[in-house]
Amino acid sequence: MTELLFSKDHEWVRLEGDVATIGITDHAQNALGDVVFVDLPEMGRVVTAGEAIAVVESVKAASDVYAPVTGRIVEVNSALVDDPALINTEPTGGGWFFKIELDGALPEDLLDADAYTAFVDTLG
Repeated sequence: MTELLFSKDHEWVRLEGDVATIGITDHAQNALGDVVFVDLPEMGRVVTAGEAIAVVESVKAASDVYAPVTGRIVEVNSALVDDPALINTEPTGGGWFFKIELDGALPEDLLDADAYTAFVDTLG
């Protein structure tokens, strides 16, 4: 499996060629609690790294999901519409949100697993 990279907004990125699969981290889904709804971006939408492009709602709160990379939405995980709990049970697997075809290089502020763990540890 391809190594994951992470944003400080708690999204993960799995790069396969020039397509990045995006989801939220285990830390994020734990903080949210039971996910009950997800609003996914439109296919073909062009997004910029850092832009809020999806919403995930749990029994506790609603939270934006940000694009950790710049590009065009080429696929959304429609399984989440029927079963948003996949985000809780498989946050880095079947609970992925969308795929973005990259427009340029990966942002330099993405973290590897060790750096992300260290970042989360600073949050208390």
